[in-house]
Amino acid sequence: NHDQLLLVLAHLWLLKLINQGSSVNLITADHVSPLHEACLGGHPACASVLLKHGAQVNGVTIDWHTPLFNACVSGNVACLNLLLQHGASPHAPCDLASPIHEAAKRGHIECVESLTSNGVNIDLNIKHLGTPLYVACENEQVACAKKLLESGASANGGKDLDSPLHVAARNSNTDLVHLLIDFGADVRAKNAEGKRPVELVPPSSTLTQIFVQKEGPLSLMQLCRLCIRKCFGHKQHHKITGLLLPDELKHFLLHI
Repeated sequence: NHDQLLLVLAHLWLLKLINQGSSVNLITADHVSPLHEACLGGHPACASVLLKHGAQVNGVTIDWHTPLFNACVSGNVACLNLLLQHGASPHAPCDLASPIHEAAKRGHIECVESLTSNGVNIDLNIKHLGTPLYVACENEQVACAKKLLESGASANGGKDLDSPLHVAARNSNTDLVHLLIDFGADVRAKNAEGKRPVELVPPSSTLTQIFVQKEGPLSLMQLCRLCIRKCFGHKQHHKITGLLLPDELKHFLLHI
């Protein structure tokens, strides 16, 4: 495989440079280090060599990007986990560069899972971005939004008064609208302009009828499911899976 050969050669060249005295913490004018570049390129083998030779795991560029942030850009969970094992902070050094928001924006589900498992707030709300769920919905990353909701993210946590359902309606994304409503999104919530999600649906969309059907009170079954899931908090999927319940009931609680 040509790509694998190139990676091996790059790995060997890196080792040669280090053995010749090159600093693993050499930075550019923008404070970009070799570790930043390795993670941005999604090269865990190179990142491992750099870390073993003393690379600064939490180095920050002038844009507040850490190697871990770059791993979330590339979506390379191997790089991300390697950084965490070497003491990288999973938290954002600045609101301008939040790893979990970047992973959610790009739909990198494994990176999101790893970050939340390492203590990152799944509902972290950054003023100019909103929550990770909002960012995932804004960028129409349906699978990532589903994983966030399954893990306990609030279906109503958005950006200021704009909820994930507002942005899903604005984008006329039927899959996201159904998903958010199933997980308890408030169809009557109003944004800063006083508009409900249904009022943001494009005129030609078939979503209007769906919202009209959902504007009534929730069924008792749905209320029970939401209440039970809320009791489990974060990592709901894992906790519900381990319950000693009939599979049919667990599937109901897990939205399967």
